[in-house]
Amino acid sequence: MSKTALITGASSGIGAVYARRLAARGYNLILVARRAEKLSALAAELEQSDGIAVRSLAADLTAEAGIASIEQVLRDEAIALLVNNAGMGPFATTANMSDADAAATLTLNVTTLMRLTRAVLPGMRARKSGTVVNIGSVMGFFPSPMSALYSATKAFVLTFSRGLAEEAAENGVLVQAVLPAGTVTDFYETAGISIDNFDASVFMTAEQLVDAGLAGMDRGEQVTLPSVHDEDLWASYDAARAKLFAGTQNGQPAPRYV
Repeated sequence: MSKTALITGASSGIGAVYARRLAARGYNLILVARRAEKLSALAAELEQSDGIAVRSLAADLTAEAGIASIEQVLRDEAIALLVNNAGMGPFATTANMSDADAAATLTLNVTTLMRLTRAVLPGMRARKSGTVVNIGSVMGFFPSPMSALYSATKAFVLTFSRGLAEEAAENGVLVQAVLPAGTVTDFYETAGISIDNFDASVFMTAEQLVDAGLAGMDRGEQVTLPSVHDEDLWASYDAARAKLFAGTQNGQPAPRYV
């Protein structure tokens, strides 16, 4: 029996590559994005090349109606894999960013991801199987002056995914946070900055990123850092985080504050 994957932000970039890779693995697909024409073209391509069933759902995931419509699909259907890829990050200081962009960034990167994950989890847990892939960013632990809000939303993705992974593991559900660094997509142009402003040597292709993410998924990783070659860097970071938390468990103020 074929499994079904739902991918948000599927019309281009990382989402479109996930669609192609999962189609090659035999998944039927539900593709979600705002751009209906691009979704339809991708759906037709994949149905012909891979012989799978593809459904295109045009939805604005920064709007209540769009979020609610995809939530209903996730509740009603047996979704084996959810890829929360849709996201945005205007390149601007917090004070200069428009109110609309700030609200949309918070909604898409945090609220939508949380709501869609909550919608799909009950069915997965009941079936004792399933995977949720949340696309975060290495900026989640490296905030910068021009991406304060974006970095904060991606910190949420990492923290939410890690806690959820522990909750869901007992029911046979994998929750994976994939944390890209520089990746060649149209994200930068949409954010208002040319990719040419960055060092090209630190960028990987969307295909490389997705292939690494899927390899991490196959390994059962809860956190996948595709561009980090030295695994000890993550192990040390995570150990320091745990040590810092342990150091907070004191019932008295630190001497420097007394």
